[in-house]
Amino acid sequence: MNLLIKYGWHCLLIAVIGEMIIPFILAPFYKGYNHTTMAISVLGNVNSPVRLPFNLWMLVAGVLFLLSTPSVYSLYDGISKPLSVVTVLFIGIFAVGACIFSCFFSVSETKDIVTTASKIHGVGSAIGFMLFLFVPLFLTILSFKAGDKISGIIAIISFVLALLSFVLFIMADKAGFQHTLIAKEGLWQRLNLLFMYLPLACIAIKNIVSPL
Repeated sequence: MNLLIKYGWHCLLIAVIGEMIIPFILAPFYKGYNHTTMAISVLGNVNSPVRLPFNLWMLVAGVLFLLSTPSVYSLYDGISKPLSVVTVLFIGIFAVGACIFSCFFSVSETKDIVTTASKIHGVGSAIGFMLFLFVPLFLTILSFKAGDKISGIIAIISFVLALLSFVLFIMADKAGFQHTLIAKEGLWQRLNLLFMYLPLACIAIKNIVSPL
């Protein structure tokens, strides 16, 4: 368990960095893919030329997030055990619902085509994202209670920006916002992920560089 706690921070950092750069690595091999207007999950659709590597990465990312939860819990359980449990639970649900499920249940190439797999993917991702959205808020509370003001400030700013970008991501799919800046679904999703991951990445780096 000690090794898992120690290297869980490395797993977390690899997961969040990979989540941000893997889509940019794979996109050039998908003709017509647009980062600003298309969701990341489209890279794993049934007709995608990069479906296999993308879905394998989602599986790996999910496992890495799960492996990081003992580290997150061990850091904060002495500060607030209930909040620590909820935080790692939400990370775990995100790992399964938004990452691992994406590996086995791909979206369709367009939203007009609805399959059982795309429905499962949609539900898993929606639940995972909505719960994970609150992780920066929980980290804000835990960091301030632990006396770590810098991490707390980063986390609260990240939460506000993650919430804003999440709202814009949801609005992007609405008919009334088509052909406007708000319709940039892919852009808002990437910003949402960036701000949700940022406090976790900072905490992971801090514990890798200066472990307790």
